[in-house]
Amino acid sequence: MVHADRDTAGPATVSRRTVVAVLGAVATGALLGTQRALATPLAAPGLDDPAKKEIAMKLVSSAENSSLDWKAQYKYIEDIGDGRGYTAGIIGFCSGTGDMLDLVQLYADRKPGNVLAKYLPALRRVNGTDSHDGLDPNYPRDWRKAAQDTAFQQAQNDERDRVYFNPAVAQGKADGLRALGQFAYYDALVMHGDGDDPTSFRNIRKRALRTAKPPAQGGNETTYLNAFLDARVWAMKQEEAHSDTSRVDTEQRVFLRKGNLDLNTPLDWKVYGDSYHIG
Repeated sequence: MVHADRDTAGPATVSRRTVVAVLGAVATGALLGTQRALATPLAAPGLDDPAKKEIAMKLVSSAENSSLDWKAQYKYIEDIGDGRGYTAGIIGFCSGTGDMLDLVQLYADRKPGNVLAKYLPALRRVNGTDSHDGLDPNYPRDWRKAAQDTAFQQAQNDERDRVYFNPAVAQGKADGLRALGQFAYYDALVMHGDGDDPTSFRNIRKRALRTAKPPAQGGNETTYLNAFLDARVWAMKQEEAHSDTSRVDTEQRVFLRKGNLDLNTPLDWKVYGDSYHIG
């Protein structure tokens, strides 16, 4: 996991030098000048700051699971009918897109013979499809059992970071974006992945770059983020299962309109009509 330095220091220290000139033996001292050396303000924390990352997890969970309790989602599993087979876990790993296969393989590498290891051949067969062949009827039950194991929980955390969180934060920082922009990248990666299809994260970003430049290229951050969110909405509307764009319209754009580029609390937003708050 990549972490930025946290701003844990207190207020910046101001060094002060006062020069007093004594004019005559009985004259009062007069203050001639004061010099202040002001410390350069520290950059606001990025999304990889632990507190900001916790916010990101809650924001995604509100959209993916209608709950801020993202840690309760290790056991989540269902087929939501989006053509990706089973969707499960804290980030919506899918049996049809390869990330679930990678996760279960990592778990098996770390803990051979675990309750999910026997499904690896089936997960390889159904990869790229919405099939449950070789998974039904007991895969959901065994997933929920595995989710009680801290080793499986850690595997979910690690795969989330490797595949989605860390790449999103790295690209966001490279583009000169602050925490909100890094989160917009992360949420897009979670939903769309980063393949070669037109609606993948990289192509959403390319679409945005046609109309605006990110700060790293001399552009305005708010203008660029609006362009990115426009491209994201376009991508979501290409697929019926993702056509509800409220996670952008009534979540990310709310923060952007308020100028909350550092994703500072308190945060209030809606997803699918439900209201959420982080104090």
